[in-house]
Amino acid sequence: MGICTKIGIVGMGHVGAHVANSLVLQGIADELYMTEICSGERDRSKKLAAEVQDLGDSLAFCPHNVALHNCGDDYAQLAQCDVIVNCAGDVSLSSKDRDGELFFTTDTAKTFIKTIADAGFHGIWITIANPCDVVATEIWKESGMDPRRIIGTGTALDSSRLKYVLSRVTGYDQHSITAYMLGEHGNSQFAAWSNVYFGGKPLSQLAVEQPERFAFDYAELEAEARKGGYVTYAGKQCTEFAVADAACRLVRAVISNEHYITACSTLLTGEYGEEGFFISLPCVVSADGVEEVMHLDLSDAEIDEFHQSCAHVKENLARTHIL
Repeated sequence: MGICTKIGIVGMGHVGAHVANSLVLQGIADELYMTEICSGERDRSKKLAAEVQDLGDSLAFCPHNVALHNCGDDYAQLAQCDVIVNCAGDVSLSSKDRDGELFFTTDTAKTFIKTIADAGFHGIWITIANPCDVVATEIWKESGMDPRRIIGTGTALDSSRLKYVLSRVTGYDQHSITAYMLGEHGNSQFAAWSNVYFGGKPLSQLAVEQPERFAFDYAELEAEARKGGYVTYAGKQCTEFAVADAACRLVRAVISNEHYITACSTLLTGEYGEEGFFISLPCVVSADGVEEVMHLDLSDAEIDEFHQSCAHVKENLARTHIL
């Protein structure tokens, strides 16, 4: 990465605006390049201008100055960035169906992926837009980039939800819990209970030693983690803070070359017998993107759940003719 860290954002709706604000507040970016749809029925040029103005007005309260660039719909300007975060979506389409944004986000992505690639982008893509695994696969196919330089936020958010639930029921801090939701960022995701640890001690052992604290209803807690986004959406018709922070955490891992391990969406290259599309597994994230996929010893039931999750992603990829 260069001395001046440049981050691009595609889509300045609820999530894009929160990504921008979080990057500014955390001092991660030196320059932000922000884009939106700026013509036609979905013209959001006024929204983009408003967000850039609001961010600029906040700079006096932030760790350091950030150069803010309103790029309109000139997506080629983002080619100079170290990282681009794709937030282009319409969450209202998912109010009743997790796949509700499928055609909107994939059609929208076609308007900027190749433009950015042809302008010479060689950085890292981090994509939030849903269905996350489908859009990540599309970015790979449309851009022709090294797939390890494309990261979907995937179940990073859902894993955080699982740790939050486990923290609540056990009383332990979520930072001391290792737990992953894996597979599709959608209804077919699943908790890898065989690989849950508290301070390095496996949940299976703790459930025997302290049943009053750890013998909880696994299915109920997994459902809470899976449906957490809909609890948020029901109250404010969007999700924004947590997913934006998940994306920013990935940006920081890339910019700082952290070798950070988290669940996120990456290209499968034979893991558990699956390949050729993106889905979430624990990954090591660094300046080069996903440098390694961690192989977990999943139970037979979890492997079955993984294959079911993969099947749903492949179904959506077929529907959109991406694969």
